[in-house]
Amino acid sequence: MGKIAFVGLGVMGWPMARHLASAGHELRLFNRTAEKAGRFAAAYGGLPCATVAEAADGADALVTCVGNDADVRQVTADGFRTLPDGALFIDHSTISARLALEIAGTNPRLRCVDAPVSGGQAGAEAGQLAVMCGGTDAAVEAARPIVEAYGRRIVRIGPAGHGQLAKCVNQIAIAGLVQGLSEAMAFAVKAGLDTEALLDAIGKGAAQSWQMDNRARTMVEGKFDFGFAVDLMRKDLGLVLDEAAGNGAQLEVTRLVDGYYAEVQAMGGGRNDTSSLIRRLL
Repeated sequence: MGKIAFVGLGVMGWPMARHLASAGHELRLFNRTAEKAGRFAAAYGGLPCATVAEAADGADALVTCVGNDADVRQVTADGFRTLPDGALFIDHSTISARLALEIAGTNPRLRCVDAPVSGGQAGAEAGQLAVMCGGTDAAVEAARPIVEAYGRRIVRIGPAGHGQLAKCVNQIAIAGLVQGLSEAMAFAVKAGLDTEALLDAIGKGAAQSWQMDNRARTMVEGKFDFGFAVDLMRKDLGLVLDEAAGNGAQLEVTRLVDGYYAEVQAMGGGRNDTSSLIRRLL
């Protein structure tokens, strides 16, 4: 069991930290809203800290789950001042591959792993996240005993930055799939089909997907409160499109879907989950 500085007790970070506490790790907690760190400590243990530097002081690992590149830059600028040589930096945020590579390249005294996750709030709550890791073999293997507290599948994709690139691939695949499912279910409603019978008929065939299993019914019911918000998806797709501009990938569908999510934001749906794409069609 290790001493872990955990930064970012949001929708994903809170349950991930809870699993670490349950596994017996000693947690030192920082959250921008200090009251939230206090509530976590009261419920599950751990020491709330006033700064990231305080949390990271003497820690075996600094684990982060924050919002964007700017947040990660702020965390590392503060936390790396006190994080000991040889400590792990495990970043579960979704950020640019460029920043992940920069952090690893400019901090050789640390073992850095960019480790974005997939599985959403439900996966975090259940400790069943898929974790895409970038970093050296040694760093990823050192991180594994920590990440196993909430990760069902932990895969090293390649060197630093490749975890973030893998997350780009994940979001590209999801964006097109959710749009396709939105169109399919909107068509079914407009055609007057019994959607329960429909899903029973097609839900185990070639059209089956996690999104169909978990979101098709709630799409039709107009329920869009499942954790991963449109605002966050647009942030991620911005990273994807920036990366594609540099590597020459053609992402016509992804670009279209990003525009559709912008329409959902304009409808006031920025905090709706990503399946709310169907709102444009019904």
